[in-house]
Amino acid sequence: MRGCSLPRKTDSNNPADWLWIALSDLEGLRHLANAEIAYGMCRSKLSEVLEKVIKAELIRLGWFLERTHELPRLARELEARQSGLSAEVKPLALTLAGAYLTTRYPGLDLDDPDWPALRAQIEQVALLLEQVRDQLNAQG
Repeated sequence: MRGCSLPRKTDSNNPADWLWIALSDLEGLRHLANAEIAYGMCRSKLSEVLEKVIKAELIRLGWFLERTHELPRLARELEARQSGLSAEVKPLALTLAGAYLTTRYPGLDLDDPDWPALRAQIEQVALLLEQVRDQLNAQG
């Protein structure tokens, strides 16, 4: 196919790759949240973005990647490694912990859409991403 290039190869042990994917997801989330489209999907995807940001920070600190989606557990790992982000991450991790599953399967209680709160959470996660990126860049 003319004009197509091969996809970018990523490395799960490279924190910059986690941030690269998270940043792309955040751009889409901002557009959907501003248009107030797909609240449940946005919360679910935001929990995934937070997971990627936390994993980037943990890998930057020497953590060996574990396949988990448990945000509170990942937040505890940050605290154990004395990350400067742990105080900011913990409340977000607790708030978004159930969002990953809530809209995936019927039978769970759904939250009423709170678009202003969601947009604020998106920006909080974006700031965390920038902090991790700055720390990564400072390491060289």
